[in-house]
Amino acid sequence: MASLLELRDVEARYGPVRALHGVTLTVGKGEIVAILGANGAGKTTTLRAISGTVKRDGAIEFGGKPLRGGPESAARLGIAHVPEGRGTFSELTVWENLRLGAYTRRDSSAADAQRVLAFFPWLEERRNQQAGTLSGGEQQMLALGRAMMQRPKLLLVDEPSLGLAPLVAAECFRNLQVLNEQEGLAVLLVEQNARSSLAVSHRAYLLETGRVVLSGNSDEIASHEGVRRSYLGY
Repeated sequence: MASLLELRDVEARYGPVRALHGVTLTVGKGEIVAILGANGAGKTTTLRAISGTVKRDGAIEFGGKPLRGGPESAARLGIAHVPEGRGTFSELTVWENLRLGAYTRRDSSAADAQRVLAFFPWLEERRNQQAGTLSGGEQQMLALGRAMMQRPKLLLVDEPSLGLAPLVAAECFRNLQVLNEQEGLAVLLVEQNARSSLAVSHRAYLLETGRVVLSGNSDEIASHEGVRRSYLGY
């Protein structure tokens, strides 16, 4: 499978503290890749390094070309980032949040909004409602819809199930699968729930203290004794 995203020996820092120590990973076109690890392992920092919101070193290529610059540059190239905590603008309406998702695009049209509304029809009913009044699950769906407005090639998703009830979290994962299967959207998924992320992903990487210590097909990772014991609970 052709690589869409490639990281080689990537390091990242918060001031003097180094959070990533030579991370190397790839995401193929139309692939869902999961990043597993305990709190503080470097999962979120890896996504931030890709989107350019943290100081980084090493090589990052997207579509075969070096990825440089900050988050706006990454967005213009086709990388959408749904951060931990959803990142919705609580005082803006649902519709205003969606429109912000297309701010980097010059060819945005009403067709993009209709595409998102077809995927999340309830957004039309809530279009004038303040985003901060939505439930946690609704805010997560809104964040995903806003990312779709960008019409990305790669979606970075950080802890989509955080704070959600199990049924709502399961719906979030199903939505990611549908986007991947129907639109060929590549996804790099950070998720504390290893069982759920391995169930929807094609491949996975395990991070420990900012280093990749294990990688492979998701089925292989799920059967690894250390992963089963430490992350799957059996």
